[in-house]
Amino acid sequence: MPDADEADDEEEMPLSLRLSIADTLTLGNATCGFMAVYFTTTGILIPHLTGSQETGMARHSAATAVILMLCAAVFDLFDGLVARKLRSSPMGAELDNLSDLISFGLAPAYFVLVYGMVADDAHQRVAAVGAIVVLLAVVLRLARFSCVTVKDGTFQGMPSPFGALTIVSIVLLELPFVATVLAILGTAWLMVSRVEYPKPRGPLAVAMLSWIVLAMGLLAAWAFDAPSGQLLLQTGCALQLVMGAVIPLFATARRVNNFRGNRREARAAQP
Repeated sequence: MPDADEADDEEEMPLSLRLSIADTLTLGNATCGFMAVYFTTTGILIPHLTGSQETGMARHSAATAVILMLCAAVFDLFDGLVARKLRSSPMGAELDNLSDLISFGLAPAYFVLVYGMVADDAHQRVAAVGAIVVLLAVVLRLARFSCVTVKDGTFQGMPSPFGALTIVSIVLLELPFVATVLAILGTAWLMVSRVEYPKPRGPLAVAMLSWIVLAMGLLAAWAFDAPSGQLLLQTGCALQLVMGAVIPLFATARRVNNFRGNRREARAAQP
């Protein structure tokens, strides 16, 4: 009988460890996040430390790193859709959190850290503190997401992919250093706050995917020094910040309208 139990265990373990299509997309998310760190290091940090003056290379590498984070967001969007339509393995939720930590925690935090080392008006230690705050905010957000149940259709706090893209947008705007750090800290707070953000489903998912594709185009135009590429990129980054601030207002307005509607129904039901 022990031999039979061991044989059953050997047959069951591969089933529990088998990757689904959704899990494969999640691993693509993690790969993009790691490669974003790679391009930030080899194309921005190392040339700065070695005294290279190739600004074009740094621009291309920065654009590539951010495009990879955008690709990670696409993978993160589709792995959830595929998991709901098909299935995910028992490791799906854990893989998703670990991949998000790499792509939307480590990668943007490292981007902020390198910004603090290469920017002329930046203070390296202050930027390092900002990077740590970003990383810890994503860690806390992902841990809370695994433990707290919220109503269907909403996130509690800014989603980590949206937060990561907002943070790199703040850096790419090239604001004064103090304003940059304050905006980064504000975004980190939004990620761990109780502010509601809608989940990207249906038309909202299509809108988000369209915005990501547009952002990739703006980054490519900036990287290859296209006419008005800098202005287009800054406009896109500014829109990202505006959306981060405005989107919760829609969720708040919807909640207020629902509350008022419930009150009117309760009054109408009273004799």
